[in-house]
Amino acid sequence: MNPTRIFKSAKFLQPTDGEPIRSVITSSPEATTVAWYIQPQQEIPAHRHPQGQDTWTILSGSGEYYLDRDGTTRSIEMGDVVIAPTGSIHGVFNNGDEALIFISVVSPLDAGYELVNGIRL
Repeated sequence: MNPTRIFKSAKFLQPTDGEPIRSVITSSPEATTVAWYIQPQQEIPAHRHPQGQDTWTILSGSGEYYLDRDGTTRSIEMGDVVIAPTGSIHGVFNNGDEALIFISVVSPLDAGYELVNGIRL
């Protein structure tokens, strides 16, 4: 068992000019906790976790959050907690002028990942 229970998210945030980097903070059979740093005009493509939930806590910035296969979006911003129940399509496009930074918790660890093609702003 990992005795560390408190983490500094800033240690895991990795800005990049390419695709956003998924930085795993911690992982256990119950959940994976990830730090995301999404530059303006970057995207996490629409996807789903067929056997689990993905919960985001937005620390800064804003973006357009994908809600369904039709490409419906809703604005998200600092302070929001965004929940994608099991099997729900989700992803985000940073259409702002500052980084979108958030922590994601996917539960359970074996939630799976399926890219949903054809959804873009």
